[in-house]
Amino acid sequence: MGYRYELHLNHSCCVSGSLIQSDPTAMASISSTLPHPSPSQGIRTLARFGFAAKGAVYLTMGILALLAATGMQGGKTTDKQQAVQAIQDLPMGRFLLGLIALGLAGYVIWRFTQALRDTENKGNGAKGIARRIGYAASGLFYVALAYYAGKAAWENTSVSSAGGSGNTKQSLVATLMEQSYGPWLVGAIGLFIIGTGLYQIWRAYSGKFAKHVNASSLPAEQQRVVYRTGQVGYTARGIVMAIIGYFFVQAARHSNPGEVNDTEGAFDLLSSMGPMVLGVVALGLVAYGVYQIVQAKYPVLNGV
Repeated sequence: MGYRYELHLNHSCCVSGSLIQSDPTAMASISSTLPHPSPSQGIRTLARFGFAAKGAVYLTMGILALLAATGMQGGKTTDKQQAVQAIQDLPMGRFLLGLIALGLAGYVIWRFTQALRDTENKGNGAKGIARRIGYAASGLFYVALAYYAGKAAWENTSVSSAGGSGNTKQSLVATLMEQSYGPWLVGAIGLFIIGTGLYQIWRAYSGKFAKHVNASSLPAEQQRVVYRTGQVGYTARGIVMAIIGYFFVQAARHSNPGEVNDTEGAFDLLSSMGPMVLGVVALGLVAYGVYQIVQAKYPVLNGV
């Protein structure tokens, strides 16, 4: 009986194999049932990882500034690079820094994907091209940070010694200022940054920011919390960006590259208005960081 069963089984396998070989559609049907990772799945993963890394950086900046506003130990006003350095100083910091670098690289790839593939359907008109250039520019802001973080994690050195420098912006502005059109260009950059900051605030109160998070699976109360968190976060980010733009305009007016500053300088200006002002904006950046992490969990990723 066992011999006949084995013979029947072998005969069935041979027949099935010959049928598959002689019928390409059968092979295609079997192949279609197997999972195949697509490039779009990879881009979606990178985008989500990118939102989480960006959120971690803003969360760190906000917490450190909030500690500084309340006079607690360890508090300080920082820019993104210094926030990444603070992450590196944590236990398992080198590993965390590597994750941040990989996540920021993913965010850069996602922004360039939005720009090149027009995932948001902005079109090829003047307005659409401007928006798509904006996506690419948003990614470019994180290229250097991702590179320095990755290099520091790989070489086990500090972020600053890996090549990052707080004076980079001032050096670039100084080079521009040497040109005849330099002050005008720096002033235009400042006005653009101010406009971008005001746009962030408009997005906060128009609700436009919410379309990038799919919170429909959450209870109604949690959806409201997520929405308010985004509103507060985008408002705070807009305020900080507008202040940074103001620094550029002042540098152009006075032909003084030294007046250019970043998030740390914006925090210092807010601190001069009182710890309460700094604390409120710092809380807002914490909210923005949290919202980015929520976006990593419930993203709306069009076109991929």
